Parts: sequence; C-alpha cells; structure tokens
Amino acid sequence: MLNVVPKTQSRFMAPGEGMFDIKPQDAVSPEQAKAWIIPFGFEKTVSYGLGTRRGPQMAIRASHEMELFDESLWKEPFRDYGVATFYEPPMPDDHQAALDLLSSYVQETIDAGKFPLMIGGEHSLTPGAIKPLSAKYPKLTVLQFDAHGDLRDEFRGNRLSHANAMRRCLDHLNVNLVAVGIRSISRDEIPFWEANQNRIKTFFAKDKRTWTPAEIAAAVGTGPVYITFDIDGFDSSMIPATGTPEPGGLFWDETMDILKAVTSQAQIVGADVVELAPNDAHHACDFLTAKLIYKILTMSLCK
Repeated sequence: MLNVVPKTQSRFMAPGEGMFDIKPQDAVSPEQAKAWIIPFGFEKTVSYGLGTRRGPQMAIRASHEMELFDESLWKEPFRDYGVATFYEPPMPDDHQAALDLLSSYVQETIDAGKFPLMIGGEHSLTPGAIKPLSAKYPKLTVLQFDAHGDLRDEFRGNRLSHANAMRRCLDHLNVNLVAVGIRSISRDEIPFWEANQNRIKTFFAKDKRTWTPAEIAAAVGTGPVYITFDIDGFDSSMIPATGTPEPGGLFWDETMDILKAVTSQAQIVGADVVELAPNDAHHACDFLTAKLIYKILTMSLCK
C-alpha cells in the first residue's frame, strides 16, 4: 500500500516520491502544478483476478523508470504542466464511503483549477470520480476504453460493482458515453444499450478494422470529456496483469492514434486509469500503465 500521509505533513508527496521521477530542481509546487494525481487503490467487487489495490503503488513505482522526454513533441512535456501527487488516503471498507471520498478529492482538485487523474483500483470508482464533473458541466461525455460494457444495473446483487461502472455514470442524465474496444457484453446489458442509443456510441473491437480514430473523435465531440481507461481495453497479450483479460483488444499504436484524434479537438476535463492488478511476473504491465498515464496527461494538457 502507498504510504499514508501523517496529519502533520503535506497531503502531497515530495518530488521523487510521486508520479514520475521528477527531480526537486525540476518540480513545481502543488499550487503551480496543473495536474493532480489521485492514487486510489480501492478493491471491493473484483470478481476474477485480484490485486487492483496495488495498482497505484506499482504504476507510480514504474513511472520512476520512464524516460520523460517525448520524442513526438521533442521535449519533456511535464515541464509544461507540472504534476503533484496526493498521498493515498486511508481506504474506507464501505463502498459508498469510498466513492464519496474519491468525489471529495476530485471536487477539491477541480475547485483548485487543476486536472484530476485518478489511478485505481477497480473500475467501480469512476462514478465517484465523475460525480463532481457531471455537476459542473451541463453536458459531459465519458470516453471509455474497455473490454467490457459495464452497463449492468446490478451484478451479483450489487449496484456498485465494477461491472456497473458505466451504468452508474449514465445515472446522470447529462452524461453521454462513447465506448471503445468493447468485446465482452452480457445479454442483460443489451436492452439498456439498445434503448439508449441516443446517449451511447459503441465502437466494438470486432469492427476495429473498419472504424477510424477520426470517427471516434467525431462521436466524442469537443467536450467537456472525461477519459476512463480500463487497461483491459488493451489486448490480453499486452496486459495479462488485469482482473479479466480479454483477447481481441486494442494495441498501443492504435490507442495512441485514438487519443491524439480526440484530444486534439476536445476539452479533456479529467481522467482515470483503472484495473491494473500487478503481477511480479509481468512488470511490463506496470510500466505500460505509467506510460499511458503520462500520454493522457500530455495529450490533454499540452495544447
């Protein structure tokens, strides 16, 4: 588990402790940083592979091994926006209490004029993260990268399950959904999906040879947009260290093309990366997650 901040210290990690290995001389204060990272390793409803509680810790650890120079931009983009990382808070056992706590962190972040990026933890956290944003913006689009539809109203008697994440987001009537990479959806989800085509646009993985990044960007629009990235959206050959790996998914370069197309035109107002379940035999997954976080921040904030 990440270290929990003592009450007598800053709520933010010192340079060299938080996301990315930013040297003290290159760091900025939380007040100056444009991006605030919220590690939130809540794990309650994962139904197959376990371990998402360690996701934030291992993604942050892997980020210290990354080169921060971006060859596409020919610079170190973190210098343009600055990053501050919260200490992970003590995690409530109660699910709703955890969602409320996460909402309070996101609310604080957007009230300060910062970009919130939450590292999970399981996907059931996303409704808690978007709650303050759905209240702030009259219309919010959620861009979901995922293997699974997550549109059940309940799963195994639980309406807050990771399998209900997008359904709970759509409880907010001003939220629309664009889902990319879906290749596992249950019969129970189909009636809701069919009845809400005015709010849901799905780019199924089975069709990825025919759709283009430009089509996805057009469906997403200009914003405000919240990106939720369940790493099982990637093909299981890339990400075995996740709870429910699925074959037939996205690969790195095509994902970057989609993110570039979307972020080049849209106002991105927040993001999360969830469902990393670290496995010591697959540390490349930790590294990929850290790199993905850096790319999302850079594409969202370097305009």
